[in-house]
Amino acid sequence: MPVQAKLAAAWTSFMFLYIYVDYLALYKPGFVDDILAGIVHEFDIGPTFVAIALTLMAIPILMILLSATLPARVNRTINLVVATLYIPVSMFNAVGESWTYFYFYGLSIGLEVLLLAFILRSAWTWPRRIASPATLAASLDSEPLRRPQQA
Repeated sequence: MPVQAKLAAAWTSFMFLYIYVDYLALYKPGFVDDILAGIVHEFDIGPTFVAIALTLMAIPILMILLSATLPARVNRTINLVVATLYIPVSMFNAVGESWTYFYFYGLSIGLEVLLLAFILRSAWTWPRRIASPATLAASLDSEPLRRPQQA
């Protein structure tokens, strides 16, 4: 499987977790009441909060597309940078939470960090040599020769 496809799939999986953790947090008692009162995780809901939240969501969403379309060198670099920056972002979700939801946040953050580690590993180990046309042709022709069938 091409590295770009692995990275795009990993960012897609990361986004599903990222969104569902926020969605499932709505089920915690008092969470919706806090939102209606204009507060999310101790922050006042306002234009700045909404812009920051949109940015934090947009970056991994765009990484799905960028991972599938950018040239290898730029792709590798941007995946290494963004995945590294998102590890503390993922961990920040648990700051200030009660121990009651330890398993929820532990599991969700653990899965997100595992996906980010997979992204980092895939980008870091990305082959740096480009196959020459002769090598590529040889690899495509690597099917073993068949013996002619006798009637």
